[in-house]
Amino acid sequence: MQRRDFIKTSCGFCVAVGAGILLGSLASCNQIPIYKTEITNRKITVPITLFDKTDLQIIRPKGYENDIALRKVSDGKYTALLMRCTHADNGLMSSGNNFQCNLHGSTFDKDGGVTKGPAEYPLKRFNTEIKDGQIIITIE
Repeated sequence: MQRRDFIKTSCGFCVAVGAGILLGSLASCNQIPIYKTEITNRKITVPITLFDKTDLQIIRPKGYENDIALRKVSDGKYTALLMRCTHADNGLMSSGNNFQCNLHGSTFDKDGGVTKGPAEYPLKRFNTEIKDGQIIITIE
């Protein structure tokens, strides 16, 4: 085999393996669904059917500064947490099991409690109620 053919074959193999690894890692990412909606009279309405296949839904209200994590905690009960760090008011990222602040490294558990500082206070919780097949989140 000539040098040129060897390089073409080797490079093609490396690209194929690298693409396979990248696609595999992207496919394993746990994407949390985002539901875009609006706030009307300080209330957000979310269909219960969004929780047919998941226990966590990220709510993104139009014109609202931060997302809201809405979690099904038991049959008929839901918890809504403001995804804003209580240390420096930075937006949070969710991994499904917890929330992280990429500014100073604070982490919060799925119930909003602090698991790692510098944050000292739990995440803000909003009241939720069920009405006509909808979850109503009241923004205070």
